Amino acid sequence: MEQNECQFPCLRDIAEGNVKLPPQSLKKRVQLSIKRNLSPSQIKALHKNAAVAKKYLFKTMGKTMPVAKVVPALSGVRLQAGDTVRVRTMEEIEAMLDGSKKTRGCAFMDGMERYCGTTQRVLKSMERFVDERELKVKKCNGIILLENVMCEGVLAFGRCDRCCLMFWREEWLEKIE
Repeated sequence: MEQNECQFPCLRDIAEGNVKLPPQSLKKRVQLSIKRNLSPSQIKALHKNAAVAKKYLFKTMGKTMPVAKVVPALSGVRLQAGDTVRVRTMEEIEAMLDGSKKTRGCAFMDGMERYCGTTQRVLKSMERFVDERELKVKKCNGIILLENVMCEGVLAFGRCDRCCLMFWREEWLEKIE
């Protein structure tokens, strides 16, 4: 593959100036600083060690750990391109999210809430994607892209014109026959 077949390698050159961000709390600035300076594997190890420490603290304090929410297993029927689906209600999806607002590692972003209860069309079921932090192709399972359902930026950074498709877990969607 030639270097000019994808715009990602030149994104740093495309960017013009620095965007002025809204003021952030000290906690948020520290979190962002840590994330920018650690690799994804180091962040994963940090989360794992934090979970072990949390478990140890609960054990020594005589309290029980909160129980993880049970997420229904993927059904035998997989979603395909062109299928019509209903995005489950916010209450149904919240019941599947862990304390980090994730289901099986896939985050449910605030901008996704407005699609809850709506009918959408499946663009495609994903099997792999490019992790732009590591520039590696990674495999995935149970991730769905919906037609015309795109991220419009997040509060922390403001509006974004990149138009990334949102990743949806199959569990958050219900196929309509």
